[in-house]
Amino acid sequence: MNRDLVVRVGTALVLLPLVIWLIWLGDIWFALLVGGAAALCSLELNQLPFAAAAPDGGLSGGAIVSIGAAFALPLLDVIQVPFLSFKVVLAVVVVAAFTDALFFERDVARAPLRVSLAVLGAVYPGLMMSALIRIRQLPRHAEWWIILTLVVTWWNDTGGYFAGRAFGKHKLFERISPKKTWEGAVGGLFLATVGALLVKHFWIPELPYWAAALIALGASVLGPLGDLSESMLKRAFGAKDSGRLLPGHGGMLDRIDALLFTAPFVLLCARLLVDRG
Repeated sequence: MNRDLVVRVGTALVLLPLVIWLIWLGDIWFALLVGGAAALCSLELNQLPFAAAAPDGGLSGGAIVSIGAAFALPLLDVIQVPFLSFKVVLAVVVVAAFTDALFFERDVARAPLRVSLAVLGAVYPGLMMSALIRIRQLPRHAEWWIILTLVVTWWNDTGGYFAGRAFGKHKLFERISPKKTWEGAVGGLFLATVGALLVKHFWIPELPYWAAALIALGASVLGPLGDLSESMLKRAFGAKDSGRLLPGHGGMLDRIDALLFTAPFVLLCARLLVDRG
């Protein structure tokens, strides 16, 4: 087992008990976990232009508002704040981003990038992670639906990693991620399906087996798509990782990029297949 893999596994083993505990607590505690993760992703996104040359590059005013919005958006599903909604928060981010670029960006050609990163930093992690809060609010087996979401996402990633290393020959999307292979994709689908069927069998009995397999299939498409999308952003700015927060994993965005795409899909499946009320 190589050193990087040992570090990755060690980091996961340290953080996993805390994550599971907060999933079971639910309510505001789980929302704080999700909001905090979204805020860290927003921070990394807003710092991507500096990641290669100046990892400790400063934050603009627009970026600070973006990070705050990414933190707040998941919490709005738990805490009711008068006159505050998703639309209001996003409108504030847009106004703040343009105002910041207008007064403080010296290079006018970079102004659209500055605005876009601030808006993306709120919407990309903030809105997508909000799906986890909605899943946790399902009327039946909500905790296990969260576990199902994590299993199909991360088992797909794990299966893809080991199958790719063992059998990978045919590149999946070499222009963006040279290490991903079709063989790895098949391995990821297999392990995600096994995980989905196990969670269904033991903890979500009302979910049909075919639906669990369908969720695994969707996650096996959307998870790598989320991973490739984040890799595209990093490649555009010449960054290897989105950050250095998690030893062996890079930044928070590196760890949950696939989850950002799979969580809304699992929420949709839960509502269509089980929670029709």
